[in-house]
Amino acid sequence: MDNSSEYYIVDKRVLPEVYIKVVEAKRLLEQHITSSVQEAVDIVGVSRSAYYKYKDYVSRLSADTRGSTVIIAFNLKDEAGLLSNVLNVMAESGANILTINQTIPINGIANVTISMETGNMKKQLGELINEINGIKGLKSMKIIARE
Repeated sequence: MDNSSEYYIVDKRVLPEVYIKVVEAKRLLEQHITSSVQEAVDIVGVSRSAYYKYKDYVSRLSADTRGSTVIIAFNLKDEAGLLSNVLNVMAESGANILTINQTIPINGIANVTISMETGNMKKQLGELINEINGIKGLKSMKIIARE
């Protein structure tokens, strides 16, 4: 199963309007201009279902992207040293690990959430994600938040 991601920088003039509206709704929520998803999607004119479908996959590239915090959720096989391998790849990239939360493995799979600061990374986040995806024993990985 190939669960690697590729990242692109695309001029917003060629993006489908729904992506731009989802990014704007996210901005309204992040800046506390609106207090609910429903209010944000009503303002920008996109459906809640479209918002939830795309919100984790579209974001705006900005000057403050460097130095941001990224939270990634993993499902890892219960194998000795696997989490250490993931952490080593992150450390080699220059990421600063802030927190690690891990569940007790159930049915041979451990859920791990790692937050990291990306300001001093030597490579792009997409490169790091693809490198981690190549680690044997990784079942799934998803970026769940970016600040």
